[in-house]
Amino acid sequence: MELFRLLNIDRGVTAVIGSGGKTTLLRTLGEELPGRVILCTTTHIRPFEGIPLYTGSSEAELGVLLSREGLVCAGEQGGPEGKLTAAALPMARLEKLADYVLVEADGSRQLPMKAHAPHEPVIPPESRRVVCVVGASGFGARVAETVHRPEVFCRLTGAALDTRVTPELVAGAIGAERLAEVVFVNQVETEEDWARAEKLAKALAPMGISVAAGSLHRKVCRLLGDR
Repeated sequence: MELFRLLNIDRGVTAVIGSGGKTTLLRTLGEELPGRVILCTTTHIRPFEGIPLYTGSSEAELGVLLSREGLVCAGEQGGPEGKLTAAALPMARLEKLADYVLVEADGSRQLPMKAHAPHEPVIPPESRRVVCVVGASGFGARVAETVHRPEVFCRLTGAALDTRVTPELVAGAIGAERLAEVVFVNQVETEEDWARAEKLAKALAPMGISVAAGSLHRKVCRLLGDR
């Protein structure tokens, strides 16, 4: 099944938060979704190789580009390390131009797991759905080594910095933050990874949070749990 169906991505704005593959998830969804799709950020994001980039502020120009290409990244240049910042056009205008707007709404410093500071994530008010990405490679590693903002993770879960990350601890952090309706566990490569993802789904199910898991680079994914 296509990933956008597993995650119940609907028309309008979807925010993607967390760590372990946000940018790859945006690209995967953008290439799957029917109609016109904009990829963008409220923080910083790297340009997508092979996907047209629009850096201007004209709705008409972006509309023409979308009609021709179908999938476009919109953002302004000048971010750190060559990254893009938020598009010049407001999110409400982007939403009117495209069928789907996919927004990377926080950063994770390339670590597989993340907890959020008070100023994070930067979720647009127009968002109809929030997807939290979790990197399965972080399971079993120490909090201090694998979690961006480990001190926040410890405060949310009661873990210590040298505690090894378990699915139950991750579920506790996600449940305490209450930021997302659905979780995607990426980097699932082994049977142990699948077992841990299933445990996460089981722990999140009573909170009403659905979980899909798989490997974006291998294009394998499935829905987990009883939902």
